[in-house]
Amino acid sequence: MAIATINPATGETIRTFDPMTDAEVDERLGRAVEGYHALRAAPFARRAEWMRASADLLESEIDDIARTMTTEMGKTLAAAKAEATKCVAGMRYYAEHAERFLADIARDAAAVKASRAYTRWLPIGAVLAVMPWNFPLWQAVRFAAPALMAGNSGILKHASNVPQTALYLGALFERGGFPAGAFQTVLISSSAVERVLTDDRIEAVTLTGSEAAGSKVAETSGRLIKKTVLELGGSDPFVVMPSADVTEAADVGTTARVQNNGQSCIAAKRFIVHTDVYDAFTDRFVQNMRDLVVGDPMDDTTQVGPVATEQGRRDLTELVADAVAKGAKVLCGGEAPDRPGWWYPPTVIAEVTPEMRIYTEEAFGPVATLFRVGSIEESIEIANATTFGLGSNAWTNDAAEQERFVDELAAGQTFVNGMTTSYPELPFGGIKRSGYGRELAELGIQEFCNAKTVWVA
Repeated sequence: MAIATINPATGETIRTFDPMTDAEVDERLGRAVEGYHALRAAPFARRAEWMRASADLLESEIDDIARTMTTEMGKTLAAAKAEATKCVAGMRYYAEHAERFLADIARDAAAVKASRAYTRWLPIGAVLAVMPWNFPLWQAVRFAAPALMAGNSGILKHASNVPQTALYLGALFERGGFPAGAFQTVLISSSAVERVLTDDRIEAVTLTGSEAAGSKVAETSGRLIKKTVLELGGSDPFVVMPSADVTEAADVGTTARVQNNGQSCIAAKRFIVHTDVYDAFTDRFVQNMRDLVVGDPMDDTTQVGPVATEQGRRDLTELVADAVAKGAKVLCGGEAPDRPGWWYPPTVIAEVTPEMRIYTEEAFGPVATLFRVGSIEESIEIANATTFGLGSNAWTNDAAEQERFVDELAAGQTFVNGMTTSYPELPFGGIKRSGYGRELAELGIQEFCNAKTVWVA
């Protein structure tokens, strides 16, 4: 993929960028090591001062960066502003809490015959961040804020279709006062990632992206014994039981399916509904999806914009066509309009069976699948019938059912009677082929630290 801003609403190429040369990348890797040493030496209070200043800068520029994100990947302008606002909050969160999250942990000194024994969290160096286009600001910031507050430096390799957002991030933290080299963007192709990852100056890598990309990075990192954190795909279940508020579930489910134009790893994708409330849920949900306003993402009234890439729309079209050919029923949507840009309508498919690709593959766009079940056991079985395990939703007011879903849904997070969301205050990550490791909260900042045991006689 060329490094370029291509407006998905029109298909128009706005601006192209030349990939950085090997010499330019090498220079940035050297600066990353220098930035790490300068940042490591700075006390938490100074790092927090720089982080707050960076947050203030971003807050003052939300309108501009939001328009850039909308132009580059098609999310609605309102969603882009909300994303930038969330980044500001996340940066301030780590500025406030990082020192406590990384405070020494006292151990039982007497038991190990020491005068003092404790664990100290120490930074490890320069970390490569390979980030996707769907939340181009938030997914980079949720790495950058804890990494910088821990004393690590960061090298950002962003998706090739959001280069202007990537360059903005590459300058933001230095503008906020962080040492030169503490956080930088490299404009390189995906094929050049391995060269950066294998460089001795990179100590670890975090990747949010496809299963294929994560597998390749994990393989290379494993060979080199470098720490990795992976947040990959998801095909989240949204289970609705008879005791649930069906109207609320359908309304929240609509938002959960089409947030970010349906392009979110933690978007609800598979709606698994008990037969006692299936018809009522389906009627409300399908009508909601039909009523969504699809249009110019810069327009304040728009609720769903285009998908971000031409290939993304092609993938959706093929998944739906395969399901229909094998007997699935389209309840709304299902056909891409004949117009410039990469549009796909909010779509609901019922009567999905295991031989259809969409039963197991992730639909990365505004396409929902519906399943009718007769018991909680059947709902859990279908919910877990996927290689993914990122998020999950359970809608029930029965306390015993809630506990079963919490214990038995195979996912990194379960949200009960609410939409799966990433919060700075909560650990975020998956299991199975959705990846490993955690971002956010205290676990996120500790991932790229050396938990050093200290024993003093």
